[in-house]
Amino acid sequence: MSAAPFHLAWFLQGSSIQAWGEPWTDSITTDWMSCDMFLDLARGCERACMDYMLLEDSIYVGETWRNSRDIYLKNGMSIPRQEPTVVATLMAAATKRLGVVPTLSTFAYAPYLTARIVGSLDQVSGGRAGWNMVTGSSDLSAKNFGMACLPPHDRRYDMADEYIAICKRLWGSWQPDAIVADGKSGVLIDPARVHTIDYEGQYYKCRGPLNSGPCPQGQPVIAQAGGSARGRRFAAEHADTIVAHVKGIAQMKAYRDDVRTTMASLGRDPDTCKILFLISPILAETTEEAQAKAAQREAISAQNVDKRLAQLGWITNIDFSEFDLDAPVGELTTNGHQQSLAQFLRKAGKRTLREAIVSYTSGGASVDLVGSPDAVAAQMGEAMEEVGGDGFLFSMPNVSRRTTAEIADGLAPALQRRGLTRRAYSHVRLRDNLLEF
Repeated sequence: MSAAPFHLAWFLQGSSIQAWGEPWTDSITTDWMSCDMFLDLARGCERACMDYMLLEDSIYVGETWRNSRDIYLKNGMSIPRQEPTVVATLMAAATKRLGVVPTLSTFAYAPYLTARIVGSLDQVSGGRAGWNMVTGSSDLSAKNFGMACLPPHDRRYDMADEYIAICKRLWGSWQPDAIVADGKSGVLIDPARVHTIDYEGQYYKCRGPLNSGPCPQGQPVIAQAGGSARGRRFAAEHADTIVAHVKGIAQMKAYRDDVRTTMASLGRDPDTCKILFLISPILAETTEEAQAKAAQREAISAQNVDKRLAQLGWITNIDFSEFDLDAPVGELTTNGHQQSLAQFLRKAGKRTLREAIVSYTSGGASVDLVGSPDAVAAQMGEAMEEVGGDGFLFSMPNVSRRTTAEIADGLAPALQRRGLTRRAYSHVRLRDNLLEF
């Protein structure tokens, strides 16, 4: 299959201080509250004609390393974080075509509130809003909302089926032409075109209708990161775009084929959902310089094993400080983020825990990309040709204005010159840009 064209997006890991201790990131500590750097990043993504910016989120402070918050606080690991929908609104105001996709957790926001927040973002952005739907992965976050723990993994998705059904019905509770604005009769809204939903399920109830009015896109774009078997089915049923964290061309292709087959079995057109694979390219003027940067990244990982394991523990709810660093990893299970754990275990093989975490964190996400902008563009094109589509999602460990420029002003033009990505937006609304090719 032809690799051209494919989609690009950016996966922003939280919307506050990032990459503490990395080069070129000191300004983040002084202007993070104002979001200035993240607005510059959004503008850079739009300059590169990316489809969307996804704002990842968590609602807790990590404690899964020696049963303490110390390592997370001292090193700024996923903390502090601001409410992503606030930052998303600022990003929408700072751009004109870029899609903006904040994360909202089903356990933390009532369905009506999510539908209202994301629907309002769709309105104020002119149809560029999405919602990254997550069910949560940490009992620490559940405790912040008065819960003892999160429900079991698969039950969270059973609950999410009802949750998303409510959101969709609420977005549909206004017919597109409900606002008639008839100056002659004085009627603003036709009552016959606004409906209650009267939803009553096992886990949720909602009467409706939504009071914020219709969405420009009909309903905002749904993003999801289904990794487990249950998560993949949920994504195949509901998602318009999927964040895929699988490593290697064979796994990328297998993942995409599996999701598309499931979509078809559910009566959905597989081409209506774009699967984007996480990448973290290492760019430099020459391939030799980029390889040196890659070696440096691996050396830094080897020197910071505790931080790397703590970060993995933050995602998976496993305190790796309890394990022998120089023993094989062995079998592990989690009620947290199952895809991340599965990828780590697959990468580990028969390695020791120390070797496994260095290998896992120093390499690229889905495919290793190292070299000059033109060389990396060629590598991305070759990967997409083998996988079949649909694109890539940048997930950078060193977010800074320099990183933004490397991608937006270095790599993106190289991709465009090869005809692999768009040179200009054809549409205003996010869904239309996703469905363009």
